Amino acid sequence: MTATHEVTNQVPPLVGHDSIAGDAALSEACVRHADAATLGSLAELGRLAGSEQAQEWGRLANENPPRLRTHDRYGHRIDEVEFHPVWHELMRSAVEHGLAGAPWASEDAHAHVRRAVGYLGWTQVEMGHGCPVTMTYAVVPALRRAPELAACYEPGLTARRYEFGLREPTGKAGLIAGMGMTEKQGGSDVRANATRAVARPDGSYALTGHKWFTSAPMSDLFLVLAQLDEGVSCFAVPRVLPDGSRNVFHVQRLKDKLGDRSNASSEVEFEGTTGWLVGEPGRGVPAIIEMVNMTRLDCVLGSAATVRAALTQAIHHARHRSAFGARLVDQPLMQNVLADLAVESEAATALAIRLAAAVDQGESAFLRLAGAAAKYWVCKRTPGVVAEAMEVLGGNGYVEDSGLPRLYRQAPLNSIWEGSGNVIALDVLRALERSEESLAAVVAELELARGADRRFDDAVKNLSAELGDRDGLPFRARRIAGQLALCLQGSLLLRYAPAAVADTFCASRLGGEAGSVLGTLPGGTAVAGIVDRAGVVAP
Repeated sequence: MTATHEVTNQVPPLVGHDSIAGDAALSEACVRHADAATLGSLAELGRLAGSEQAQEWGRLANENPPRLRTHDRYGHRIDEVEFHPVWHELMRSAVEHGLAGAPWASEDAHAHVRRAVGYLGWTQVEMGHGCPVTMTYAVVPALRRAPELAACYEPGLTARRYEFGLREPTGKAGLIAGMGMTEKQGGSDVRANATRAVARPDGSYALTGHKWFTSAPMSDLFLVLAQLDEGVSCFAVPRVLPDGSRNVFHVQRLKDKLGDRSNASSEVEFEGTTGWLVGEPGRGVPAIIEMVNMTRLDCVLGSAATVRAALTQAIHHARHRSAFGARLVDQPLMQNVLADLAVESEAATALAIRLAAAVDQGESAFLRLAGAAAKYWVCKRTPGVVAEAMEVLGGNGYVEDSGLPRLYRQAPLNSIWEGSGNVIALDVLRALERSEESLAAVVAELELARGADRRFDDAVKNLSAELGDRDGLPFRARRIAGQLALCLQGSLLLRYAPAAVADTFCASRLGGEAGSVLGTLPGGTAVAGIVDRAGVVAP
């Protein structure tokens, strides 16, 4: 059989590259919104993300999902989740490189941009562990509504140290956070939650109820919503109490999910579970929205990372695979597809890092509206992009070994997590209606590119007309959210991207010269240069 199995025209492993510095769009965004020193500080992480070792961690973490142990051998309830050792390597790498809560304790003026660039580069290795990393990052601003609790837990949440295991939180150098918002009868309608909280004489509360989705149940601290007489309220719930005893935290089962296989998502039962109030009674939704605004930022970052990972695989394959007498990357129609994917990736990356810069600069009004629109659009586009990248690899892309099936299963998650498409589109309308400052901040951002391209100017006018038509706004919410995100992406690319990228974006996304299917760029597009810019070269 040896003579019939000589391997030729196959693609070499994509290892040894730098997923951060080797990505022109990402590295330029980092320098633009921070500086060259910030980019340099991520060199070790970028090289690790492109290494064979890290890619093997990602594979093993997904092929060996977490396991729930509700009881020990003697029948004692323990409610522990076991992870493969590589999960902890992924978590340790993320936390030690400052991708969790570290920016909130940093004096670096670009701490959140640095973290966002690192997150986008690193999570291309494996997306599932990004969930607890994200929640640890996002919990800090919400917890600050309760200064005493923040003083107790923030040092551990912002530490660059990963420690796994159930121990009293103030005795651990590094803490991981989770969240328990939704319940089976309400889902996104958290005001329908049935979990109740009853005050105790010592100032704590006893929580009783069932949480439908509690992510990362082995975390040290959770923000949880429960009902008081005043309405839905927010509580901090630790797994282990200050006296060292375990809180009542019954993990009923782990969810069997489409993707995100490495991460444990669970149903949890509270029965007199101890928690402490965060913020004011009855004001739980505004309190936890502080956390959700940050997790939505990571939805955009994670989707941009997924798009970039798929694009990288597609270009690498096309550069090394030949068909019909030429390399795939030199075939005109393949260039059309790859260039279209590259423009999508650069637009997503530019907008994601701009949102992180808004956190550094305290632009809360801009982030409120732009973040919601970006979350809707970038996340919504990701499954189609990954599917197209998979087609570049053909049958090889449909095989698990390629890594594309894992990306494909992961692709819809961020469009569902922290508010699915309809919820987010309606939230865009809510931000427009309730905050004149948010609209003004976004308009100011769009004005920075006014006059640079007729198609962009027309798109902004069309958006203004959509907003001015008050009839049936909820029915048109998705269209408005998408148009807003596209205008923001256009503004950024016109100001910062190479002319070929910006022109192609305007032609294909704003000018109506191409169809909705990727790979239908208009004739004359400088596809070769766009593809060259987007690729990475392994040494």
